[in-house]
Amino acid sequence: MRRFRLLGLRTRLIAAFLLVAAISAVTTSAFTYREARTAVLRQSQDVAVETLRDQVENQSEVIMPLDAQRLRRMVSDIVKRSKPHPWSVYAEYGTLRASTTERPTSPLITAELRARVTGKTLAAFQRVEDADGTPHLVVGMPATFHHTGARQPTGLVFYLTMPLVSESSTVQLLVDAARKGAVPGLAIALVPALLAARSVLRPVRDLRRATQRIGRGRLDTRIEVRGTDELAGLARTFNETAGALEESVAELRRAEARARRFAADVSHELRTPLAGMLAVTEVLDEDAERLDADTAKALRLISAETGKLAVLVEDLMEISRFDARAAELNLDDVDLAEAVTKTLQRRHWGPDRVSTELPGGVRARLDSRRFDVVLANLVGNALKHGQAPVRLRAETVSGPEGRLLRVEVADSGPGIAPEVLPHIFDRFFKADAARTRSAGSGLGLAITQENVRLHGGTVTAANGPAGGAVFTVEMPLEAPA
Repeated sequence: MRRFRLLGLRTRLIAAFLLVAAISAVTTSAFTYREARTAVLRQSQDVAVETLRDQVENQSEVIMPLDAQRLRRMVSDIVKRSKPHPWSVYAEYGTLRASTTERPTSPLITAELRARVTGKTLAAFQRVEDADGTPHLVVGMPATFHHTGARQPTGLVFYLTMPLVSESSTVQLLVDAARKGAVPGLAIALVPALLAARSVLRPVRDLRRATQRIGRGRLDTRIEVRGTDELAGLARTFNETAGALEESVAELRRAEARARRFAADVSHELRTPLAGMLAVTEVLDEDAERLDADTAKALRLISAETGKLAVLVEDLMEISRFDARAAELNLDDVDLAEAVTKTLQRRHWGPDRVSTELPGGVRARLDSRRFDVVLANLVGNALKHGQAPVRLRAETVSGPEGRLLRVEVADSGPGIAPEVLPHIFDRFFKADAARTRSAGSGLGLAITQENVRLHGGTVTAANGPAGGAVFTVEMPLEAPA
């Protein structure tokens, strides 16, 4: 059954159609065979019974009791008048026996048949087989006489045995004809089976192709509706669903575009006033020492929050450029060890906080500014949310499409919770429950991922075997132009 389920729908439809045709042919042949066999045997049986009855009635004037000679003459007379039927006739009267064969009686005459006709007035018959398996018709016909308006048994019983060879041959011919006609019938039934399978599978194939196009983003795909059956209803439902999906996706895209434009516009508009605010806070920071403690504390808070707002605006501007496909790579040959060292020195991250394992003499074609952002975000994230010391290791490895640059950044913290890992690169996602509270924008890792993708690489997050979070960046040494 499982193997049948693995077959294609076309094969199953044709097989089911042919199975129904075969069952119908077999059932029809069986009924035809039964009725024909019954008709053939009944005709032979009726002829034998009526003929024997007529011949026995012709002997009704026999004077009883009979002797053996008279009994043999009666049997012989019945056979002569019944020619050309291949019958054997037997007569039994008390202890007297007579027949048209060499034996006085026949083993085909059963005790059951004798019991049904001895001392009775009605005939009886049976179909039996001899030792060779040849079917015979055996008829028992009691001789009767009229007495007081009714027939009375005389005690004389005639038995007729007739081989049914010709009838069996006729029935076998019917069976052979039915068998020989079944194969051409199934072959003919194959044609409507193929046509039926085609009419059913065509809409199914259309639906499959349309579904594949929908999966590839062709939301304007529709199916031609043919007819009014269930498959046509399925096609109409698919078209309605595809239309609703297309409208929903279009609305989502419009809403997403509006949100991106809004974020970009707001970020752009905030840059100018933020620049003025940063300049003012820098001046005020210089005079904070001459102010009272509460005023100085409030001033430093304003300065810190203004700086965070400036970082958030810059990150929003950067992510908006990625969304608008406006981000570009400015590639250059970069010494890997030198680029990593400059990134750490620029942020004042010394060896006590960040240890490095850098290969010498490795050069890669990268965008220096974006590679700096990638390293700064990963190391800064490890220092903020993990625990020092942070280990930064770089190496070159072989990939399926050439040499790759692999950079690993691992911290000494508690690691990343399993439920957080799938969302670690989501925008504005902060794993506050798993780590210390973040003061960042929530866009740092998302920007890191976009920069790595722009270089044709990947970035992944995991937990190290000894604990701590491990971020791994793999980029081709020859980034796409």
